[in-house]
Amino acid sequence: MSAKNPEYDFKWCPGCGDFGVRRAVEFALADWSQETKTPMSNNVVVAGIGCSGNLVHLLEGEQPFGFHGIHGRSLPIALGVKMARPELNVLTVAGDGDFLSIGMEHIAPQAARNLNITAVIMDNGVYGLTKGQSSPTTELGKVTSSTPFGKMETPVNPLELYLTLGVSFIASGYSVKPRDLAKLITAGMKHPGFAIVHVASPCTTYNDFYDALKGNKAEGRAPTAWEVPADHDAGDRDAAYKLIRKGGVPLGLLYKDTSRTSLDAKIRDIGTKAKPKTVAALMDAYDI
Repeated sequence: MSAKNPEYDFKWCPGCGDFGVRRAVEFALADWSQETKTPMSNNVVVAGIGCSGNLVHLLEGEQPFGFHGIHGRSLPIALGVKMARPELNVLTVAGDGDFLSIGMEHIAPQAARNLNITAVIMDNGVYGLTKGQSSPTTELGKVTSSTPFGKMETPVNPLELYLTLGVSFIASGYSVKPRDLAKLITAGMKHPGFAIVHVASPCTTYNDFYDALKGNKAEGRAPTAWEVPADHDAGDRDAAYKLIRKGGVPLGLLYKDTSRTSLDAKIRDIGTKAKPKTVAALMDAYDI
């Protein structure tokens, strides 16, 4: 529930990581509009289903155009928006359960096309909205409401999956650092192609891993979140694989391929070669 949507009866739990992601998205969209000198309404936020998907209703300040889609289908909807209105800046927001389960089948096609959008994925390791069931990123053996004797499937490594499928911009962030996260999202929006910013966004009710991310020096526990080295070459695919396989949550830009042409640019090029026919020419083509 918010001042913008008083009839929308939805609240995030206190301390939810998605609050930080929301703020980062707001920062990034404001920076983008100011830098490109375009109105906020030129930004379109396409949401999936779940706690993360409700972000589209809870954005504060000047509003982008919001589209709350269906479960796992944020990418096809974003594709439609971008193809119909290529001049718009399209941002997808989704969660690990939404994006990496039923929605996983859509990642590879958009990576192959190099769809020119940015996807912000809030990963809390459970289906938070529907009471904490196991998701694709839930740890092996974890007890949840749907796995009372422990999860049996090996968890998906999202960053490695994105790199393997050919996503051309991959960054990883942390919800408690909205300013840093906003910079990654803005960099993704500037990238001419398919950008994914994957965010560790703990669920304080069903999977609170804030302490693990921060670590505890007094107890001898190293933080699982760590900064990507300043000398990392984001254009080196093998170097990106090595960083991802170190484990934990890297913070920063992991991979960026600027050699590929985006889908909308390819379509513009085709448009110069395939001239549209007039109505008269189309009618003349019929043998009647």
